[in-house]
Amino acid sequence: MATEREFLLRRLHSLLGVIPVGLFLIQHLVVNHFATKGPESFNTAAHFMESLPFRYALEIFVIFLPILFHAIYGLYIAFTAKNNVSRYGFVRNWMFMLQRFTGIVTFIFIVWHVWETRIAAALGADVNYDMMADILSSPFMFWFYIVGVIATIFHFANGLWSFLVSWGITVTPRSQLIATYVTIGIFLALSFVGVRAILAFV
Repeated sequence: MATEREFLLRRLHSLLGVIPVGLFLIQHLVVNHFATKGPESFNTAAHFMESLPFRYALEIFVIFLPILFHAIYGLYIAFTAKNNVSRYGFVRNWMFMLQRFTGIVTFIFIVWHVWETRIAAALGADVNYDMMADILSSPFMFWFYIVGVIATIFHFANGLWSFLVSWGITVTPRSQLIATYVTIGIFLALSFVGVRAILAFV
């Protein structure tokens, strides 16, 4: 019974990491990338997202609760998983270890980012280009965001590979190899978008 419950929880954890959390990550990166076209473009895109109907319901049930479950159960997996990198050293074993490590980094980064932006907005601050430019004017915060964004994107891209396997979409070695190349491409493309957006605020 416990094994079946853990199987279902891991499936749900994997699914939420892609839908809706992964989709929200992509959308968030795209909105941030508008900063490369100037402050006005970013502010317009950010304010459009803030003006969506049923915004608070969407934030709670489509973003915050799925992220919360994925994060809490992900931390449980990270601290109970048995890594065997030193013994075997296969690529996927390294990916397994990095997935857990970047999950912890991502959790810390998201908590801090939400505190600096969403909580600040709830307290009356305006989430706009100037806010992000002020945050990233600190060299420490600049590199914190660079590492946090890249870790988050890696966690999503590598998690997507695991999702395809665990849900029986890529079952053959060839399909898993193709998925590896595809997810590497996704990681590189989204990292380019994310880092370029950060640089646009500096």
